[in-house]
Amino acid sequence: MSDFLNYPLEYFIMLSVIIGSLFGAFFILRINWKRYGLLYLLSGLMGNIICLIFIFLNFYKFPVVPFHLGIKMPISAILTAFPYYVLLGVRFSPRSWAWKIPFYMGMVNLGILVEKLLEEYTEIIEYTNYWDTFDSYAVWWIYLLIFEYLGQRIVPNEYRKPIRVKSLWYGRWAWFVLHFIFLVTIFLAGVYVGWLL
Repeated sequence: MSDFLNYPLEYFIMLSVIIGSLFGAFFILRINWKRYGLLYLLSGLMGNIICLIFIFLNFYKFPVVPFHLGIKMPISAILTAFPYYVLLGVRFSPRSWAWKIPFYMGMVNLGILVEKLLEEYTEIIEYTNYWDTFDSYAVWWIYLLIFEYLGQRIVPNEYRKPIRVKSLWYGRWAWFVLHFIFLVTIFLAGVYVGWLL
């Protein structure tokens, strides 16, 4: 109870992430629960293994982990948020790799923005001496692209709903969404760097 009183924001964020991710994943899992379920389990397991390795290597730590009974790693958040993000990517990424790259760049930029906000304004994650934003950025890319590759083999095309390439052309809705993400995240990254200097 004292942890909740000392860190109410962390408890609210953790609960919101877990519930929101489960809710969102449900709508994709029901399309084909075996295929998407396998991808969900693999990405959740791999996310926790990678995170555990990085904790042992002292790259980062989790000072406050709500709802985990003393375990110093947000296992439930990694088992829900990471797989949901993977399912979103696999379900909606464009067919062509030329268009998958900007699509995933938007996803990675959003993931890093959230992680950086958590690192700066909460006690959920803390980078240590050997870790920084660029390291997280690179790992997010590798993680999401590996599961995009696996997702193409696990989930047949009829169970995917790729964004149409025309939607990514200049002036279309996906073009605006991606450019909004890029402009906001790059602007905030510039402000952050300037603030540090």
